[in-house]
Amino acid sequence: MPLTAVAQQKIETTVPILVNYYGELDLKPCPDNLKELIYTILSHRTTKKNEQDAFKRMWEHWGGSWAAIQNAPVAEVVEDLSAVQFPERKAPYIQAVLKKIYDERGDYSIDFLSDIPTEQALEWLYTLPGVGIKTASLVLLFCFHRPLLPVDTHVHRVSTRIGILAPQTTPEVAHRDLLELIGDDPHRLYNFHFAFLRHGQRTCRFNSPRCEICPVKQYCDYYASLKSKTKGATAPEAPAPA
Repeated sequence: MPLTAVAQQKIETTVPILVNYYGELDLKPCPDNLKELIYTILSHRTTKKNEQDAFKRMWEHWGGSWAAIQNAPVAEVVEDLSAVQFPERKAPYIQAVLKKIYDERGDYSIDFLSDIPTEQALEWLYTLPGVGIKTASLVLLFCFHRPLLPVDTHVHRVSTRIGILAPQTTPEVAHRDLLELIGDDPHRLYNFHFAFLRHGQRTCRFNSPRCEICPVKQYCDYYASLKSKTKGATAPEAPAPA
């Protein structure tokens, strides 16, 4: 069976199980599209709680003003963001993003993205400092309900272990291949993202996957390889020739 057919079969089998296991979600508008963008920049290698704590500290420190954050001493913004990983990189990224948006649009808003085609919106987001395919895809799916799929480390790991993605698939290729396999329904893409994200966080963890409680282990290449290794390790040695 061709790899794409195997991958499609695994998606059709595992996605409904994982969505049901972690709960199906409605795709709702973002309360504030620019805040979602900044949250996403903060989220890299960072827990949700630390991301939220850092944003709240920065937002309150500068009086809830994007202009004040943009023009603040960068060292102070770094200190505001100390709860996240790499605050010394994320603080100047955020200030540069705010400056570029305001210089181009005359306002601290990215709401105009709802009025332009998806590819054009992606290309514009890529011009922002620190914004790559994952961040751009997430903002456009979550806030504007575009048919895109953000692939973070958890989604990538789970997809590879199950066998939907080929081993050694790069994140860039993963974004393209998963989107082609799953289709262009934003609701389905949103639930795929969250189900696979939650599974990677809670069950299919990087260092200590909890295969014993995994609801899709019978369809998983990684679990099959573990069983094979265990069987091989416990099998009795063949008798020596007479």
